[in-house]
Amino acid sequence: MTTIDMFSDGGRIRRLADEDNNPVARTGTTSPPRAAAEKGARVGDRPRILSEAGETKNTRAAGSNTGAARERLIRGFANDGRLLPYLLPVTLILLWQAGSSAGIIADRIMPAPAAVVAAFWERLLSGELAENIAVSGARAFAGLLVGGSIGFLLGIANGVSKLSEQLTDTTLQMLRTIPHLAMIPLVILWFGIGEEAKLFLTSLGVLFPVYLNTYHGVRNVDRDLVEMGRVYGMSSWSLFRKVIFPGALPSIFVGLRYALGIMWLTLIVSESIAANSGIGYMANTAREFMMTDVVVLSLVIYAILGKLADVVARTLERRALAWNIAYQK
Repeated sequence: MTTIDMFSDGGRIRRLADEDNNPVARTGTTSPPRAAAEKGARVGDRPRILSEAGETKNTRAAGSNTGAARERLIRGFANDGRLLPYLLPVTLILLWQAGSSAGIIADRIMPAPAAVVAAFWERLLSGELAENIAVSGARAFAGLLVGGSIGFLLGIANGVSKLSEQLTDTTLQMLRTIPHLAMIPLVILWFGIGEEAKLFLTSLGVLFPVYLNTYHGVRNVDRDLVEMGRVYGMSSWSLFRKVIFPGALPSIFVGLRYALGIMWLTLIVSESIAANSGIGYMANTAREFMMTDVVVLSLVIYAILGKLADVVARTLERRALAWNIAYQK
């Protein structure tokens, strides 16, 4: 039989035995309702306290993880050297700004970087900058598509066919030696000052770098691999797709990157001479009103667009040549 024997001693409640008649050593100093309330509070607070402790622990862990991730990111940038190429341009801009602020560089000759940024913000808000960038980008990539496609096809044809090389290579080499920008007066007579003239000049400037490098790449594919493919019975299309084209890809990408530079150079000139929209038109108009900050802004935008185009080309190059050990990190 279980018994619970308790007595009161001036408000002290003492429990002598539990339900199994085992002695209980713990004694209380408060009344049963208060003790029960405190016990209930302690029991009820326990999940909350544990929850708060868990949240605190999680918060500290999250903060620690964020700090560690930030540290790893900074260390990664430092180790990979991704910030190093931007060190020289940032230093030059800081020196440029310091020289302008000190009055060493006159604003009439070269505006301060802060003035260029102000001109950028003003034209960005007016919508003029976005419109001109869109127009110039469309012209540039239309010329790259037309001229690059022609140069690529001619390079492939002359690389794999002796007859095609004899028919066209000499003529192409003669045309290549003519500066295509020297043809602007003739191109204006042919096409006027419309979009056709800009497309023709840009395509002509892009054609030859792509052609020469594609031709070089195809001609330098390992002949032993080509002969091995033929011995194994590969068709002409399979031989081109699996041996010749992958082998020529490194040279093709070199030609593409070189052509991108020629593309922007040609576009700057053509838009400066005959255009009513685009980055070159904006720079030419600013020159007439002596707005040197806008002229410099136009050059900076050309440089940024050229860098972005090169970054895209290099990304495509790494992905297309992931099988090549020379392009693996």
